[in-house]
Amino acid sequence: MNPFRKNESRWRPRQVLLFSGHMVDAPDRNKPRFPADKEAVAAKKIADTLDKLGAGPQDLALTQGACGGDILFAEACLQRGVRLHLLLPFEEPAFIQRSVLSGGESWRDRYFAIKPHAQIKTAPVELGPPPEDVNPYERCNLWLLYSALAYGTEKVRFICLWNGEGGDAPGGTAHMYHEVNDKTGQVYWLNTRELW
Repeated sequence: MNPFRKNESRWRPRQVLLFSGHMVDAPDRNKPRFPADKEAVAAKKIADTLDKLGAGPQDLALTQGACGGDILFAEACLQRGVRLHLLLPFEEPAFIQRSVLSGGESWRDRYFAIKPHAQIKTAPVELGPPPEDVNPYERCNLWLLYSALAYGTEKVRFICLWNGEGGDAPGGTAHMYHEVNDKTGQVYWLNTRELW
């Protein structure tokens, strides 16, 4: 049995660490946003932020699990004993195809290394199929946010690895940043324009 799932229904976190960040650039990306050679820089900044927040076993981490920022955040949280929940916008095979493999095979291996230590939920199972006029990524962002806020607004610490610009499509980090900013002021913005 996964130790992170024991007594899940009664457990209450000290703080909820919510994350959204850029996926690592696909090799054919025209305008670089998160180049693969900046992974170590991003990983260190995420780790430093978690250390600044004193992240540990009393805390809960929420993110999607995409290649790049999400997986770096998940790995850093697990290293600190933080309970990890991955909320996926699609069924897991479709999510891996769309949001993990785009960064290369090694990211899939890292996702599967995280999986045994996380609770994974998918929007189609938990929320039902998305209405035709609802973007699945935006829906997942809101699901993540409201899952965090359910523990109390004052507990939410939102960490984002972001360049400050609009995303390639609806439902990216920009959307999450604005949603969080409307509801809680606890934002830790790791500005990639300054990091690299």
